[in-house]
Amino acid sequence: MSRFELAQVNIALLRAPLDSPVLADFVANLEPVNALADGTPGFVWRLIGEGNDATSVQGFAADATASGVIVNLSVWSSVQALADFVFNGLHIEVMRRRREWFERMETAYAALWWVPAGERPTVSEAERRVAHLRSHGPTPTAFTLARPFPGPAAYLRSQSARSARPDRATTGGARLTRERSGSASL
Repeated sequence: MSRFELAQVNIALLRAPLDSPVLADFVANLEPVNALADGTPGFVWRLIGEGNDATSVQGFAADATASGVIVNLSVWSSVQALADFVFNGLHIEVMRRRREWFERMETAYAALWWVPAGERPTVSEAERRVAHLRSHGPTPTAFTLARPFPGPAAYLRSQSARSARPDRATTGGARLTRERSGSASL
């Protein structure tokens, strides 16, 4: 079992109030899409407000339109598990219609980050991660499905393996290499 899980947030700026006819199909699909997520291999947790969805959750006020903003915050076992859900089935069918329901955003509206297994992210933390992504682009602190970063344990293992290779040792900023004779040279 991994010591880390993947948190994800995405927000959407509503074109109209949730109870309007404009959003009727979106609202009708919330329950089936959430049920699909709940049963997807690798799904761990999702933020739920009133009812069985997060449409009542407050957050991202700086991004909100007059009609509001909705927040989707969840935790997955891996980047692959999240991608398998996002880009397949009913979820992708619904998301192909997103321009009917949501305003186009010019800045990042989704972010991913690693959390210790069992930890549940907050909306405040999600706001900070999206802000970080907007300011710095993808980094280990906040990244995207298009530019993912490995979990902290995998990252530390790769860094440890890289520094343990003899041909990667450095001296005074110069790369130390091994010659065929076995002696080291700069």
